[in-house]
Amino acid sequence: MPVTYKKRIAGKTAPQTTEETEENQEVRQCFVFRNYWFVLAQTEGETPCEQPIPGFHLDSALQSLDITRTPFDEINGNVQGFARQREIAVSPIAALPLKTTLHEIAHVVLGHTTSQKLVDLEQIDRNIREVEAETVALICCESLGLPGAEAARGYIQHWLHGEKEIPNQSAVRIFSAAQTILKAGSSREESQ
Repeated sequence: MPVTYKKRIAGKTAPQTTEETEENQEVRQCFVFRNYWFVLAQTEGETPCEQPIPGFHLDSALQSLDITRTPFDEINGNVQGFARQREIAVSPIAALPLKTTLHEIAHVVLGHTTSQKLVDLEQIDRNIREVEAETVALICCESLGLPGAEAARGYIQHWLHGEKEIPNQSAVRIFSAAQTILKAGSSREESQ
């Protein structure tokens, strides 16, 4: 819980009037834990059910891509999901869980989670990694008719930092990753 408090500025003499008191103090904030507060992970109940995606099997895609799910253990409330090595996790309270899942799968497929050097690029900045993964998620969401396209566009613009275009090398990687993910999860009836 955020707590705001005032602290006397070091080196200032003791105040003599109310006006001087305001000048000798600075406003600070800190965060404290409350005993009666808890996080979702500390509760019991049924695991939230994922809605089926017509023509796409998420579990089959994960298995085909050799990606496993791991429990979400991030304490930062702003984090919707994460990918580590060949594991992904999505917050149980993520605003768009399917889009977030596709975003995290994209990080793995694009090679962002490996410690090995990437073949195409020696080093990819975080902003480009996020743009690549979110653009893959956008393409997959649009292809599968899932919600989240508008949020994905805003996320991409944020990480582009005012750039007008996605680099060509990234665009090639994005389309390849999106195709890989969509193919991995396509229903068997459609692929035959």
